[in-house]
Amino acid sequence: MYGFRKPFTVATYDGSEFFGIGFKTLIVSVQIIGYMISKFIGIKVISEMPPHRRAVALLGLIGIAEIGLAVFGLLPRPVNVIGLFVNGLALGMVFGLVLGFLEGRRLTEALVAGLCASFILADGVTKSVGKTVLDWGVAEDWMPFVTGLIFVLPLLAFVWLLSKVPPPDDDDIAARSERHEMTSEERWSLFQKYGLGLSMVVAIFLLVTIIRSVRADFAVELWSGLGTKPNAKIFTQSEMLVALGITLVNGLAVLIRNNRLAFFMSLGICGLGLLVIAMSLFVQQQGEMDPFHFMVLIGFGLYLPYVAVHTTVFERLLAMTRERGNLGFLMYVADAMGYLGYVGVMFAKDIVSTSEGFLGFFMTFCWFTVGVSVVCLAIAWRYFQLQGAQALAPEAVEVAAETR
Repeated sequence: MYGFRKPFTVATYDGSEFFGIGFKTLIVSVQIIGYMISKFIGIKVISEMPPHRRAVALLGLIGIAEIGLAVFGLLPRPVNVIGLFVNGLALGMVFGLVLGFLEGRRLTEALVAGLCASFILADGVTKSVGKTVLDWGVAEDWMPFVTGLIFVLPLLAFVWLLSKVPPPDDDDIAARSERHEMTSEERWSLFQKYGLGLSMVVAIFLLVTIIRSVRADFAVELWSGLGTKPNAKIFTQSEMLVALGITLVNGLAVLIRNNRLAFFMSLGICGLGLLVIAMSLFVQQQGEMDPFHFMVLIGFGLYLPYVAVHTTVFERLLAMTRERGNLGFLMYVADAMGYLGYVGVMFAKDIVSTSEGFLGFFMTFCWFTVGVSVVCLAIAWRYFQLQGAQALAPEAVEVAAETR
């Protein structure tokens, strides 16, 4: 999927500006608007998607995304932004469809950590492929479409493999609860029941999503602001290290059988990530860290909470409460809010015109995120602690399951 979504961001589109906005900022923002709208649509679609329709839906959505890239290449600027809007609108529901194959299993954290590692690494790898396609002499507006073609055959093969994944077995259901398609009433009831705690988690996810997305979509500008001219390899090298660290930390949650303990451990991982971000910012601003290590550590810090929410926070919340629902619904509420915030930041970002100024903007927003997120994390932790003797009482069901 990332082969159809991210390669265009490696181009700089120097000298192009429309409506007082740089062309790259414009197309990134338009794609993200489509992606954000898709997340809001996905709250309903993903939570109601029957398992037997997921594979066909995956292929259909990514096919539409590639058509959008063809439109981006065919039409003149700035009208061709329509193509990237279509691309984002189609791709926004892909993650939820894949996640549906993996949730509700004793190995869910390991599987989803691997999935998240794949998109961390894919962010760098597909940029490297896109840079290589540009080096072949392909025009910037056609590069995304050509890069997408490279990924068509692997896409078909891996979607076929996903379609062969068996559903959770009885032991999975006993350990993690059965997952169901949800009605609108069930969605509203679940969120309302745990409203304050979920809102705090979503707020953290929103802020981290903004930083993570800025780092991904404007990596070229950040590297330049740090005094490094990026080459095709550096994107893959930096993201490979981040992916390995994130997979190790978040994937180990699968070893914790007690759902309540794993849930609070995942909140602790979020706190660890915020600490890594703060330390990376402080050391870099003291001039004691080189650009490569800074980009790796800031990526590791922000992906810790980002991936913990994907792998463990919502998964174990459903498992310990035994509430009727699915992971896709909770993730799409968080994703929708995260990308809504990112759209706003994209337009605010263009106030800063130089790469050096943009780096300062990025680092200031990182500090803001750390401060606000620490407060939200403390509230969420306390809220779910207080819920322990009431709303989370069904943990007793899990204890019985573990003794089987």
